Amino acid sequence: MESPLRIGWIGTGVMGNSMVGHLIAAGHSLTIHSRTKSRSAGLLNRGAMWADTPAQAASGMDFLFSMVALPSDVEFVHLGPEGTLSAQSIPKFLVDMTSSRPSLARKIAKIAGERASFAFDAPVTGGDIGARNATLSILVGGDANAFQQLLPVLKLMGKTVVLQGGAGCGQQAKVVNQILIASTMMGICEALLYARESGLDPERVLESVSAGAAGSWSLANLAPRILKGDFEPGFFIDHFLKDLGIALEECHDNNLHVPGLLLAESLYRKAQEASHGRKGTQALYLHYASGKGSKHA
Repeated sequence: MESPLRIGWIGTGVMGNSMVGHLIAAGHSLTIHSRTKSRSAGLLNRGAMWADTPAQAASGMDFLFSMVALPSDVEFVHLGPEGTLSAQSIPKFLVDMTSSRPSLARKIAKIAGERASFAFDAPVTGGDIGARNATLSILVGGDANAFQQLLPVLKLMGKTVVLQGGAGCGQQAKVVNQILIASTMMGICEALLYARESGLDPERVLESVSAGAAGSWSLANLAPRILKGDFEPGFFIDHFLKDLGIALEECHDNNLHVPGLLLAESLYRKAQEASHGRKGTQALYLHYASGKGSKHA
């Protein structure tokens, strides 16, 4: 891989900040743009350059990555009047790592292809911990041959990087991931409430069940946060609800009946209505505890 590469990056939130840091640490030249410049101060102090618009962040780069909040943000930063695809010299590789709609990923890939650029959808899973430790799982959709040139850069940010298929397939794989997480988080909240109400030591129980058949990433990483009363976001409930909405749309389009997903979406919606939207997904526990009126909540 050529080094240093010229890399543009859009979006320096909870996860994007750490991911850009890994690219800087690898010796690459970063030009960044974000909605709130102050969030990028640490990266600018480490040598990253600032771009006033997405088009400026993309112009003349080898790679352009985006990690923003909503599908509407993805559309704006890539297809808007000052979007990446309006740049005079667009990157050969355009990679959106936001959890977004498969149909939008395919639209961006088609327009990018008309300008001789390869667009990939590459959403991630692993939360803030995975972003900080460069252990994310990255689910990629796009051209198979071009993917081999992109892979070394993605491996600077993730431990597991798998091409799922053509454009949009990375987003479809992320839907699978979010369906799994949705029901898992309901189970974790209910199990921890039971452990407390039954008089068990939840930390001892967690030590045992995490090593058994019930073990999962969420149980190992988010359940301990719940027990400590730590509901700070690794991934916002607001953003998770966006993902669940996309998942429900995709399931509807495929004529799938998904009662577990419907229940999870309704419970997370209630947590959002209780002003927990800017907390982490583990804050679903607060909704459960409040509903029960637990003396331990």
